[in-house]
Amino acid sequence: MNGRLAAGRQRNAFCFLCCLVYFMSYLTKMNYSACLAEIQDSLGLAKSIVSLPVTGSFLAYGIGQFFCGFLGDRFSPRKMIAAGLAATCVCNLLVGLFPDIRLIIPVWCLNGLFQSMLWPPLVRIMAETLDEKQYQKCCVQVSMASSVGTVFVYVFVPLCIRFASWRAAFFFPALAGALAALVWFTGIGRLQADGRNTIHAFHVEASSESSVRLTALLFQAALLPAMLAIVLHGILRDGITTWMPVYISETFGLSNSVSILTAAVLPVFSILSIYLASALLERIGNEFTASALLFGAAAACSALLVFLYQHGPVPSVVLMTLTAGCMYGINLFLISRLPAHFSRFGKVATVSGILNASTYVGSSLSAWLFGMLSDLLGWIAVISVWIVFSLAGLLICLAFFRKWKKFAQEGAGA
Repeated sequence: MNGRLAAGRQRNAFCFLCCLVYFMSYLTKMNYSACLAEIQDSLGLAKSIVSLPVTGSFLAYGIGQFFCGFLGDRFSPRKMIAAGLAATCVCNLLVGLFPDIRLIIPVWCLNGLFQSMLWPPLVRIMAETLDEKQYQKCCVQVSMASSVGTVFVYVFVPLCIRFASWRAAFFFPALAGALAALVWFTGIGRLQADGRNTIHAFHVEASSESSVRLTALLFQAALLPAMLAIVLHGILRDGITTWMPVYISETFGLSNSVSILTAAVLPVFSILSIYLASALLERIGNEFTASALLFGAAAACSALLVFLYQHGPVPSVVLMTLTAGCMYGINLFLISRLPAHFSRFGKVATVSGILNASTYVGSSLSAWLFGMLSDLLGWIAVISVWIVFSLAGLLICLAFFRKWKKFAQEGAGA
């Protein structure tokens, strides 16, 4: 009984450390998006210019995810995560100290690159440390930690703007992130050094399948369509998150701080979305089928928003929140849960990096695309694009759910 209790405590400590890292990753990368409207006014910039750091950061993150996925399967997750989090704190500090868009753009691009060092090794260490059910539970907790981090950002940033300045929204995350990097590094080290540690790797046994080439898996496991669906989900998720405060401010004449605060409902609802999505996946048992259902729901919400977008801020906030909530569920399916199926190939971090890179290809497009469309054609055009992209994601997932089901069942039977 005592041994089992110790193991339980160690697993809880491990999951807490994973959640802490992911919470801090959102605190140190979402703060610029939350400040976007205030930075635009403070520095007197056009939307197309003030969104460039977001676009560059997402693009750098996506490229970095691709390479860090491969590195994450070859180097210590503990050291890689600590180094990435420490470096992103330096970037936050520099943005706060030197509020000039000419400096902010390259520094925030570097921030995206350092952020890419966190997720692939985190997925790998989770998959190698926990059994299947524990991994699924930890995935939900980590996803919720990201939502809590986003909630904190969208509450904390308006307070900074109201009582200090937007630069304070970079100083605090820099300090908190540095402390979190230290806690992660020492905490994981103690768990690994504990001779009584009953946490062990369930998924790292030698397998003849570990020699399967990644190029073969791209077709065998329908990874290419999954990547395309993830790009669309990234466009929608981060496009709504980035531009919702600006949309609310411009459409309904609310102040920047109030508009940013209304965006806090997105991550609050995402916590419930993650729970509901996890239950949906348990019932359906197919990541592609579950994603198709949520893409369809997002298309319906966006279509309704076309008719209600000027009928007060409440309908707009509700419908945008529901659309974003669907994307958070798809993120759980395709980014968090899907890579674990590749543990028998020894490519958990690699696949995780590739899939998450696809997310931020979409995210980088959304920051620029929706800013440009809103400037040229207005918000109705932006919302119409959301409908088209949601329907495209629905069709992709429906077209390949059988192929993915076959691959997943082969792994379950291995």
